[in-house]
Amino acid sequence: MPSYEINRLNEAAAAEARARWDAVAKPLHSLGRLEDMIAQIAGIRGTANVVLAPRCALVFCADHGVVAEGVTQTGQEVTALVARSIAAGSANVNLMARTARADVFAVDMGMAEEAGHPAVIRRRIAPGTRNMALGPAMTPAQAEQALQAGIDLVGAMSARGYRLIATGEMGIGNTTASAALCCALLGMTPDEAVGRGAGLSDDGLLRKRGAVRRALEANRPDPADLTGVLAGLGGFEIAAMAGAFLGGMAYRVPVVIDGVISAAAALIAARMCPEARGFMLASHMSREPAAARIMAELRLAPVIHADMALGEGTGAVALMPLLDAALSVYGGTHTFDGLGMAAYVPQGGAK
Repeated sequence: MPSYEINRLNEAAAAEARARWDAVAKPLHSLGRLEDMIAQIAGIRGTANVVLAPRCALVFCADHGVVAEGVTQTGQEVTALVARSIAAGSANVNLMARTARADVFAVDMGMAEEAGHPAVIRRRIAPGTRNMALGPAMTPAQAEQALQAGIDLVGAMSARGYRLIATGEMGIGNTTASAALCCALLGMTPDEAVGRGAGLSDDGLLRKRGAVRRALEANRPDPADLTGVLAGLGGFEIAAMAGAFLGGMAYRVPVVIDGVISAAAALIAARMCPEARGFMLASHMSREPAAARIMAELRLAPVIHADMALGEGTGAVALMPLLDAALSVYGGTHTFDGLGMAAYVPQGGAK
């Protein structure tokens, strides 16, 4: 099993942060979930003096054998192409991350082709998973290796001073794997969990649902055996992201969930260790059908509802400027005391 430390939120620091919010000259809780996130980050870091920089995105890249079932509109070669562009700084997530003042790292967890760029962080386990429609996508040992890689990478980034980490992924076929995981863990049917991913046709959608159905029949996942579920139906990048969420708890670093694939990884981490949920931030509500079910299970409320489904960590990075804006109010001087007026107090129905 992977090795990590179990931590819990510092409730005293979170309470101090909420009290600081209440001193700001504005209606109570009027910045809503953004206030909650800043207080949560205070609890994660153990101090009400919240700092959100430097920050980074870890984009975990891997390939999936299930593409042999015709579940995607592009081939596996695209994974390495995009990973290379991320490492070179020219991909979609890099462009958005510059606005958010975040560094971006591409991590090869097991692509069919090597990206061939020196900036890629190499944690390669195998050249892609096996076809889950025929049997387990990986061995339990490989699943645990990928989990540990994610934990350790968050530890390494924390040691480098990063105070906020976004998760991202790149892997042709990985919405098929995440849908299968949601069926296994949430009791969803393939018709409920499977979406169009990167824009499948009606025929492609039917093939994708069929592949998930065959994967569930071939692997017969037991929700109580999380490593087995992950090995049977997951991907190297999904396992590594699950490890990253466990690493956020272990190293007291807030880790941001991106879209449905990242959210499926967060669900696995929370099932493995419920305390890890307190160290997760939900960025956006993906348009993939399983996303809302996962967020309900995690009891998390994304703040961005923009019908996004790009991946790469773009939704997670998009949260960062919103947190910056909230932090400018949180740390500002526009207080009730400064204005010389009485503070607002909770009244009936107020949060």
